[in-house]
Amino acid sequence: MRRLLRLIPPGTLAVGAGLAVLGLASYVHLAVAGHSLTQADYNSLSVLWAIVFTLGIGVFMPVEQEMARVVAARRSEGLPPGPVLARGAAIAAGMFAVMAVVLLAAYRVLADKLFAGDGRMIWVLLGALAAMAIAYPTRGVLSGLQLFPWYGSQLGIDGGLRIAMVAGLGLAGVTSPLWYGAVLVLAPLVGVLLTLPPVLRAIGGGTPVAWTALLRGLGLLTASSLLSQVVVNVGVINVKLLDPSDVATAGALLSALVLVRIPLFVFASLQASLLPGLATSAATGDLRGFHSLLRRALGIVTALGVLGALGAVALGPWLVGILFDASDVLGYGDFAWLSVSTLAYLWAMVLGQALLALDRHRSQAFGWTIGVAALVAVTLTPVSVALRVELAYAVGSVAVAATMALLLRNHSRTAPTPTRPLDDAVATGVPGGTR
Repeated sequence: MRRLLRLIPPGTLAVGAGLAVLGLASYVHLAVAGHSLTQADYNSLSVLWAIVFTLGIGVFMPVEQEMARVVAARRSEGLPPGPVLARGAAIAAGMFAVMAVVLLAAYRVLADKLFAGDGRMIWVLLGALAAMAIAYPTRGVLSGLQLFPWYGSQLGIDGGLRIAMVAGLGLAGVTSPLWYGAVLVLAPLVGVLLTLPPVLRAIGGGTPVAWTALLRGLGLLTASSLLSQVVVNVGVINVKLLDPSDVATAGALLSALVLVRIPLFVFASLQASLLPGLATSAATGDLRGFHSLLRRALGIVTALGVLGALGAVALGPWLVGILFDASDVLGYGDFAWLSVSTLAYLWAMVLGQALLALDRHRSQAFGWTIGVAALVAVTLTPVSVALRVELAYAVGSVAVAATMALLLRNHSRTAPTPTRPLDDAVATGVPGGTR
């Protein structure tokens, strides 16, 4: 345990506190919305939520990670982060522009299929994605400069505002899903605004950064990140697509997923020390230390997953009704499948970090590709909709973990020797994927 604590970089506690507030905000947000909205409106909000975090985290978190890597490398040479911010912001803006064009081109189809014809939800979706396109590049600068208290403050402000805003909406008796969706637009933007001073003070000038410095690993990271979010979030969207008339299951499934994925929030704080520790062992050829830390991490997430599963299966059907006012459509068996899926997903996350530490970005992306393919195959089977999406989540997560375990076994039989410098590998270990 002492060795693990030594691997934790400075500021991890501050980031963990911000993550805790942001995680709590997700529960409060959905709980207030669940008690304030009709089943149909909560269904629309659930689909919006799933799309925002599938696309937003999947696309913009890799931008944050690559910016953090380059900013950290420049910081070690005494160079300012301004040119990195300019390039990173341009990349994020370009990605958002592509998504906006696609969403607007399919405006009417998406509104009819996903939001019961309410096109205004598409504009809320675009606003939430734009906010994430702004927030993640600034977090990349903060983490690359090791301004972790400010990083954690941005997460905490975002989460705190979500709690305050949805509480106000609930007390005011607001019953429109648009306003509950708009919280995902306003809160992160205010968080960026209030934590912008240290970014502006540090920008500086200097020669422009080559596009290749950020783009060389971004494609594979984005593929892995986006596919991982598809595995964990697409079930809610699939319920809506497979059975549009079922206005209860999508909302109940999102509420259940929020409960069973509590261990994922804990892992997000552990991730800050896991990848740097694995990368350090890999870069120094410490095969025994690499495997020891990997086994320890797998043991920790297994314990988290099992404990979370016991609580979710025993109390889940009751809690989703009490906390989120969800319909009584999911039973103990549903929570068991979702809990098994989450445990396998945790294994996949840890094994993916190990592959990244070995500079095996293609292997990680391949593992997630196999998982999504398995998920799609199960989704097309002729069983009940709820069971179908639960089995798809489980099979997809297990497929990812199994594929990565096999790839990792082949890659790590000899002393790990990544091709990227140690500073590059360690810098990508900042936490991301928060909600």
